[in-house]
Amino acid sequence: MPSRRLRCAGSTTAPRDGQRHRAALVRITGTGTGMARSLLGDALLFSAGAAVGAVLLLTLASPFAPPAVLLGRRSSSAAGGGGDRRTFYDDPEVTYTVDRPITGWDEKRAQWLRAHPELAGAGEGCVLMVSGSQPTPCRSPTGDHVLTRLLKNKADYCRLNGVQLLYNTALLRPSMDRYWAKIPLIRAAMVAHPEAEWVWWVDSDAVLTDMDFRLPLRRYRGHNLVVNGWPSLVYDEASPSWTGLNAGVFLVRNCQWSLDFMDAWAAMGPDSPDYRRWGAVLTSTFRDKVFNESDDQSALVYMLQHKGSPWRAKVFLENDYYFQGYWVEIVGRLGEIAARYEAMERRAPAAALLRKRHAASWDHAAYAAAREAALAGAGLAESGVRGWRRPFVTHFTGCQPCSGDRNRDYSGDSCDDGMRRALNFADDQVLRDYGFRHAGPLSDDVRPLPFDYPAAAGRR
Repeated sequence: MPSRRLRCAGSTTAPRDGQRHRAALVRITGTGTGMARSLLGDALLFSAGAAVGAVLLLTLASPFAPPAVLLGRRSSSAAGGGGDRRTFYDDPEVTYTVDRPITGWDEKRAQWLRAHPELAGAGEGCVLMVSGSQPTPCRSPTGDHVLTRLLKNKADYCRLNGVQLLYNTALLRPSMDRYWAKIPLIRAAMVAHPEAEWVWWVDSDAVLTDMDFRLPLRRYRGHNLVVNGWPSLVYDEASPSWTGLNAGVFLVRNCQWSLDFMDAWAAMGPDSPDYRRWGAVLTSTFRDKVFNESDDQSALVYMLQHKGSPWRAKVFLENDYYFQGYWVEIVGRLGEIAARYEAMERRAPAAALLRKRHAASWDHAAYAAAREAALAGAGLAESGVRGWRRPFVTHFTGCQPCSGDRNRDYSGDSCDDGMRRALNFADDQVLRDYGFRHAGPLSDDVRPLPFDYPAAAGRR
């Protein structure tokens, strides 16, 4: 059977790399007759491509497809097409569980990829988002509803940006619960998804609040772990802070280094016979740590803190954009951010084309790139507390929507209202492609959008 060359979608576009964005903008904008011809040509090419893609999709997805289509990929991908090739999946020593280390993973994974040439070219751009929640119902009366909305938010982002999503509700190792539960899941995901170059852990209480932004993976070449953090708070051996980074959102490369790193990380967790001792060590190391238990975040900072750390060189502490942002400094600004984006789409040089209606998923990347190219001219390119760019990830640290045991520093309905604002802010970006938006930042109701929105709204 001929090899099907599939690509695991993702992005290698850096935030300031405008080449692809400018190209997409030129393709969308154009001028005069040339633009009309270009759009007509694009439409014909798109129609033909869509037809071929639909046939391929139906062929691959059909329950009536012959076994050669559904099951023949492995044997047909073997060298010379001459029969079955063994991979690490046939080795009983390779397990999904954290209690048995894996060795030689880079070569095992490379061998598997060589046996699947249809994945050639995916490389750095192949991302698997992993998230999850507890296997039992939430104690908070609204917790399960909030988790559903948080899951929908992640599914929306992944669908629009070509990212795979694994959402888990099982404790793969019951002794490693709460914040330690992510490590057994990520380990299993790496083995189950050798096609993924990166595993992107996102806590269940984190909201993707920019549906256009894609991870700048080229920025992280030469690194195996990307986490939001500040070197001055992590690497200061005299006075490190356990909040110098946030372990609720991170990227980890699918490689031997990462497996070894997670083994070392897990050795400070509940399965370790030294678990209580580690709690005392971390509490004495971090003066701002207020509880005696060994937790994943303190352990991660501790692993990176010392100059002789074998891990530090491969870790990228990202703080140039909201890789994950603290919700308290974000939610109060979302209304103004939305207003500034709408103003850009009314006044920018390519505003009419930014407002142009388009297919929800097929055209998303091109229109997202066009908006990206227009941000600088509208004064929206800067991220963080001083900028007006949409925050990429808004993390509701301490809100505990499922248990309801929120941090006592957060008063009244601040967590609940903040999550609704962030979820509606993100959902409006999705609903717009369907002709709707929420009636207000805290409203569950939606309303239809007028043609040529937001220019039409501004003319009222």
